Amino acid sequence: MDELVVKKKTLSKEKINQLNQKYNKLNLHQRIKALYDDFETEEIMLTSSFAATSAFLLKLFSDVNKDQKVFFIDTGYHFDETIHYKKELQKKYGLNVKSISALKEEHEFTTKDKTWQKNPDFCCSINKVQPLETIKKKYNVWVSGLMEWQSDHRASLNIFEERGEILKFYPLLDVSKKERDEYIEKHQLPFHPLVSKGYHSIGCKHCTVPGEDRSGRWNNNPKTECGLHL
Repeated sequence: MDELVVKKKTLSKEKINQLNQKYNKLNLHQRIKALYDDFETEEIMLTSSFAATSAFLLKLFSDVNKDQKVFFIDTGYHFDETIHYKKELQKKYGLNVKSISALKEEHEFTTKDKTWQKNPDFCCSINKVQPLETIKKKYNVWVSGLMEWQSDHRASLNIFEERGEILKFYPLLDVSKKERDEYIEKHQLPFHPLVSKGYHSIGCKHCTVPGEDRSGRWNNNPKTECGLHL
């Protein structure tokens, strides 16, 4: 069955402000339910890295809409534990997961060149940012599980943010670390296997070491974001 062609639309700043005022007053479940009142499923792009606590956002969405497609950017450099965790959550919550990746020759270049050592921004651009750019134009809303306490950049965001030609939606943005952990405990959500080994933010195996929050990412480099959410 062919995918529906989504009509691209741009919301005014006034409309985005109205959405933020509305969603700020809602709890997590209400926010996600409201998203499907304000937008069609076909307009919405949900991405997940299937990292440390990805089950948090994915459980919330699976409770509201199991038809929602979940995009996983397969960089080719994930830990084996990440792939196993993806399969576990996919089965547990009945997720509709679709993997996307870089062009074969471009990915192979970064492997031979070991680009992550010389220029991690360029490596992320090839293996993360560009694959998503190819599908972003098909959607009007992009959902992400960013939380404001995770970095200075994330602390500057709103629940809805216009980013180029797409509207970003961060339903977890104002959730505190304590609230996240309490939700995980209450619903007995499975952690990524590497969390128990001291990894709290998990990306590609070449660029991730154990560390608190995002301090273990791009070790010995001031970089804190892969570029997807900037």
